[in-house]
Amino acid sequence: MNARALRVAGPVLLVVVSLVAVIAGLAYGGGAAPLLIGDPGPVVRWGLPVATVVVNTSAATMVGSLVLALFSLKAGERPFEVALDTASIGAAVFTLAAAVTGFFTFLNVIPATPTADAVFGQQLGRFLVEQETGRTWLITAIAGAVLTVLTFAVRSWIPTLFVAIAALAALVPMGTQGHAGTEASHTAAVTSLVLHILAAAVWLGGLILLVAVRPVMSRSQLQTVLLRYSSIALVAFIMVSISGTVRASIGLVGWENLWTPYGVLVLVKVVALLAMGVLGAWYRRRLIARMGEEPGSRRFWGVILLELAFMGVASGVAAALARTPPPANELPPVDTTAAEVLTGAPLPPEFTIDRWFTAWEIDLLWALVVAFAVFFYLAGAWRLHRRGDSWPVYRTVMWCLGMFGVFWVTSGPINVYQDYLFSMHMIGHMLLSMAIPLLLVAGAPVTLAARAIRKREDGTRGGREWILWAVHNPAAKVLTNPYVTAGLFIGSLWAFYYTDLFRWSLYDHLGHVWMVAHFLITGYLFVLSLIGIDPVPYRLPYPMRLLVLIAIMAMHAFFGIAIMMNSGLMVAEWFGAMGRQWGPTPLQDQYIGGGVAWSVGEIPTLILAITVAIQWSRSDERQQKRRDRHVDRVGDVELDAYNEELAKLAARDARRAEREAARNRV
Repeated sequence: MNARALRVAGPVLLVVVSLVAVIAGLAYGGGAAPLLIGDPGPVVRWGLPVATVVVNTSAATMVGSLVLALFSLKAGERPFEVALDTASIGAAVFTLAAAVTGFFTFLNVIPATPTADAVFGQQLGRFLVEQETGRTWLITAIAGAVLTVLTFAVRSWIPTLFVAIAALAALVPMGTQGHAGTEASHTAAVTSLVLHILAAAVWLGGLILLVAVRPVMSRSQLQTVLLRYSSIALVAFIMVSISGTVRASIGLVGWENLWTPYGVLVLVKVVALLAMGVLGAWYRRRLIARMGEEPGSRRFWGVILLELAFMGVASGVAAALARTPPPANELPPVDTTAAEVLTGAPLPPEFTIDRWFTAWEIDLLWALVVAFAVFFYLAGAWRLHRRGDSWPVYRTVMWCLGMFGVFWVTSGPINVYQDYLFSMHMIGHMLLSMAIPLLLVAGAPVTLAARAIRKREDGTRGGREWILWAVHNPAAKVLTNPYVTAGLFIGSLWAFYYTDLFRWSLYDHLGHVWMVAHFLITGYLFVLSLIGIDPVPYRLPYPMRLLVLIAIMAMHAFFGIAIMMNSGLMVAEWFGAMGRQWGPTPLQDQYIGGGVAWSVGEIPTLILAITVAIQWSRSDERQQKRRDRHVDRVGDVELDAYNEELAKLAARDARRAEREAARNRV
C-alpha cells in the first residue's frame, strides 16, 4: 500500500471499526435499551454513544498531533505543518461532535421533541447554562471552536506548546461525565477517567499523525520520528493500563462481576489494549530498524493498520461502556452522614497513632507523578554511570525521599484525614511547601536532565531542549527571582487561607490538585533561589539570603499566631459540620493547626537558614583557596604592589632624613 492510500485507509479503518465496536457493545451490554420512563427514543439512545466515539477520536487527533509535533518534528518544515493541519481538522470535528453530543445529552436527560418554538429553546438554554452536564458540553464545544482557530493560525514552537496545553485542558471536563462509581469512590473514578482520556488521546492521536505525515517524510526521518513516538506511546500505555484498571475496579465493585455484560466489555477493552501494547513493543524492537527495506516497510505499516483497528475496538467499547449500567448500581443509604454528603466518603475511624502508618487513600494522579519522577531520575543517574560520569548518591537519595514524601502526603494518612481535621491539612501544607522542597532541590533534577538527556542535533526539541527552555525563558527569570519567590511563598499562604481558594480546594477535587501543585511549586522555587545548584538567572548574596529567611520566618510565625487567635472557624460549613465524635472540637483543632504552622513549620526554615550559612562559609573557603592557587601561580600582585609602595615611602623618608641631617650639620 502506498503512502497516500495508507493516509486514507488508516483513519477510515479506525472510524469503521469504532462504529462497529460501539454498536456491538451497545447491543450486548444493553446500553441502548429503551427506558421504562422518559425514553428519549432510538435516535438518541444510539446516536449519543456514536457521537461520543467521534468526540473521542477527533480529540485524540487534535491532542496527539500537537504533542507528537512538539517532541518529534521541526517547526517550519513540512511535517510540522501537516501535524498542525491534522490537529486543526481534528479540532473542527471535535467541535461539531461535542455540540451534537451536548444536544443528544440534553434530549437524553430531558426527553423532549425538538421543535423550533421558544419553549424548546429555553429548555435547551437552561440545560446548557444551569446544569453541570450541559455546562460541560457547552464549555467543551466552545473550547473546540477556539482550538480550531488556534491550530490553524499558529506555526511556531511556543504558540504550539500553549495550544497543546489548552487542548489537553479541554478534555478534562469530559472526564467528569459517565459513571463515577459509588459515592465513596467518586474522586478516584473521575481522576482515573481523566488520566485515561488524556493518555489514550496522546497515544491514538500520535498514531494517526504517523499515517498523516508519512507521504511528506523520508524513511530515515520517519524512522527517527517512530522511535520518539514509541517512547511517548510507552508512557501513555502505562497510564492507560493503570487508570483503566482503577476505573474498571470501581465500575465492577468486585471482580466477581467480571462475567456480567459490563465486565465482558471491560475484558474486550483490556484485550484490545494489551494487543496494542504487544504490537507497539514488536515494531519498536523488530520492525522500525528494518524500515529501510521495502518488505520491512510494508510489514511495519501493516502492523500500524492492525494497531489502528485495535484502537477502534477499544474506542468503540469505551463509548459503549459509558452507556452500560455497572453491575452494582446501588443507591446511597438513607442515613447518609453529613461527612458523606460533604466529602462523598464515609467518616474514617478515629485518628490514632497507628493510623500514621496504616491509613492510605491512593491519589492516582500524584502516585503516577511520583512513579514517573523517580523512574526518570534513576534512569538519568544510571545513564551517567554507564558512560563513566559520576552523580552524587546523596542527591539521588534526597530526590527519592522527597518524592516519597509527596506520595505519603497525597496518598497516606494526611490525605485520609485532611478533609476532617484542619490540623492534618496544615501538616500536609507545611510538608509540601517547606520540608519536601528541601529534599527535591537537593536532588538537582535540572542539572541531571541537562547532563543525562541526549542533545537533539536535527533541530527538533526533546526533553532536554524543553527543560532548558523552561529554565531560561523570560517568565522563568521572573518566577525564580529571589524576591518574587519569597513574595509568592508567603503571599500565597495568606491569600489561600483568607480567600475562597481554601473553600474551593475542599469542595472541588480540581481545587485540591491545584493546591498541592501550587504549594509544592512555590516552595520548590523559594528553596531553589536560596540553596539550589540548578541554574537560575540571579541569586542574592548570602547576607541578603539570611535576611530574607528571617523576614519569612517572622511572617510565617505571625500567620500561625493569627490562626491560633482566630475566634471563628475557617470554612465553618465544612469543618464544623462533619459530625465526628472523636478528636478535638473543630475550633480546638484549628488552634492546633495554627500551632503547627507557627512551630513545626519553622523547622524546615531553620534548616534552610543553617544550610545557607554553611554554603556561605564554604563559599568563602572556596574563594580563599582560589586566591591562594592564583598566588601560587602568578604571585600576589596586590601584595607585591603594596610592598613596593611601602619601600618607596621608606626610601623617600630616608632621603628626607638625610637632607635634614645635612642641614643640621651646616
